[in-house]
Amino acid sequence: MCAKKLYIIFDFCNGMELTSIEDFYRETAGILPEGINKEIGHFNVFKIADVMAAQKKKPGAMPYNRRAYYKISLVRGRNKAEYADKVINIEKNALLFATPRIPYHWLPQDEQQDGYFCIFTDEFLIQPKSGVVLDELPIFKPGGYPVFQMGDEEAEEISFIFRKMYKEIASDYVYKYDLLRNYVLELIHYGQKLQPVEVLSPSRNAATRVSSLFIELLERQFPIESPRQRLNLRTAKDYADRLAVHVNHLNKVLKERTGKTTTAIITARIMQEAKILLKLTDWSISEIAYSLGFEEVAHFSNFFRKQANVAPQAFRV
Repeated sequence: MCAKKLYIIFDFCNGMELTSIEDFYRETAGILPEGINKEIGHFNVFKIADVMAAQKKKPGAMPYNRRAYYKISLVRGRNKAEYADKVINIEKNALLFATPRIPYHWLPQDEQQDGYFCIFTDEFLIQPKSGVVLDELPIFKPGGYPVFQMGDEEAEEISFIFRKMYKEIASDYVYKYDLLRNYVLELIHYGQKLQPVEVLSPSRNAATRVSSLFIELLERQFPIESPRQRLNLRTAKDYADRLAVHVNHLNKVLKERTGKTTTAIITARIMQEAKILLKLTDWSISEIAYSLGFEEVAHFSNFFRKQANVAPQAFRV
């Protein structure tokens, strides 16, 4: 008999409509905890079955939008996870790490859903004594592949951490939030241990540095959150000039490390953002074209059609 598999999805979420902590409680639990705005940072943990039972009168999937909080979910059941322009079908179990970066959509495929999830703000986790900077952790850096597989034994380990969270948050222990913070970090480190060694301990040569700085510079331009916001860097030469290297050297480094040219990487990232803007906003095609750095709508339409084999208007439908 084949062993069951657990899929772990680190889903870095970001979107067009901002869902605050307050919005989350209204959309899911229907109850806003007293004094929520008085807290420095926020944390809570839920059983998925309880939340779904409370939402039975609200058909549909979880909103595909930006959240102003981080979320870690252990989902048990058949689901479809969509983030950015990627889609993953989950047959049994999944662990999702979501940050305010890339929009995600979690669509249950049946009613047999179980598991846990916790939500927290960066203020909760980033404490002076912890020494943690979320964006510097390997698991949260852009460009990584977010899907891992695990067996039932590892799945139970993760479930055990969530059960400890659920029990602890109801306790009267004075330092329970310090303990809960450690549980969150335990989940993060669990995911990081599954990453390739080169992701966790990259070599420090010049090529690695140039490649890392390029990715950081590219991702720093996103997300596009307003029609008035515009990409400043669009070409390989733009990035080479900013990094103070020759464009040929930048292209050589990226080709060796990723198998793709500088232009191909930039194009893919712009296309990803274009798809998000077309699907998740009501901006006009002209506004989207401008925000992505195109001088003419026709130039954007030709660009999009060449990459997706469909016109922007048709993709939006």
